[in-house]
Amino acid sequence: MGGRIHRCNACDAETPLYNSCGDRHCPKCQAGNRAAWLAARQQELLPVEYHHVVLTVPHELVPVAAAHPVVFYNLLFRAVRETLLEVAATPRHLGARIGGLMVLHTWGQTLERHPHVHVIVPGGGLSPDGTRWISCKSGFFLPAPVLSRLLRGKLLAFLREAHDRGDLSWPSGLAHLAHPQQFARFLTPLYQKKWAVYAKPSFGGVEQSLKYLARYTYRVAISNERIESLEDGQVTFRYKDYAHGHRQRRMTLTAQEFLRRFMLHVLPRGFVRIRSFGFLANRVRDKQLVLCRQLLGVTQPAAATSSGEPASPANPDDDSLRCPHCGEGVLKLVSRSSRPRVPELVASTYQPLLFDSS
Repeated sequence: MGGRIHRCNACDAETPLYNSCGDRHCPKCQAGNRAAWLAARQQELLPVEYHHVVLTVPHELVPVAAAHPVVFYNLLFRAVRETLLEVAATPRHLGARIGGLMVLHTWGQTLERHPHVHVIVPGGGLSPDGTRWISCKSGFFLPAPVLSRLLRGKLLAFLREAHDRGDLSWPSGLAHLAHPQQFARFLTPLYQKKWAVYAKPSFGGVEQSLKYLARYTYRVAISNERIESLEDGQVTFRYKDYAHGHRQRRMTLTAQEFLRRFMLHVLPRGFVRIRSFGFLANRVRDKQLVLCRQLLGVTQPAAATSSGEPASPANPDDDSLRCPHCGEGVLKLVSRSSRPRVPELVASTYQPLLFDSS
């Protein structure tokens, strides 16, 4: 896609900074989208405590997700949304109509499939009659065990219904699941399993909320910073080992295996992986936010301070770019390469198009 070559004025090391391809799965191209999205979300923030809930499906369902990504992930979103709304509406838990933002992640630290949904929610909601704001207890949203059990029941029920409707077709390795009895036998043990659902402690006010939103919305399977080397057809990258105290470890894969794992997380074209629900759903959000602010006694969106605003993406021509090799010098622009265009023969027939490197 072309780019720029910068040279450090201290150690003379050269660093390439490539132009954006614009693909939503590219780890290089998310800063601009993230900043624009966060600027819009800033207008929706409420002056309340925010919470982060993570809901994960067991690994036994990974083959189903791989065989039917659109059907499975849509059902997962539906199950998460209905679970949160139903538990929050129960009087003994909260008794309120909540709203939130759901973000689908399909990867684990080593790039294997690990479907889970991150949910960012304000700490409270509207009373059933819409006349009061009901706040959560400080530092607590909803009980994770209750969310886990209800999510389990809902998603497995939705999968059974999809199977009965004929929405699921099975590749050769899973062909036996086409039979209703076999599929039921496959799902039965999952009703006894504890599903991983947890609600993180609240992360404070507006500034922390924006930072959290930035971390989880436009994240991709792996960032460039985690890739340490590509040598002799081997890729080495860092990962966090959650099973052993969150220790930092390194993994080396062949380039082919690394790319295979990365491509597991390229979602189908047009699939929406960031969704809102409840009083933050697109169709009702503006009116409901006005009501929420009235009940909270404020008239304007919660404004972020300068420290809470999303950082602007770095300008490749900016002389203040720090050298990633020595950490002391700054990078100076020395050369450019333009974006490649389609061959002249094609361009003479059609409007010039940029190559899609995604």
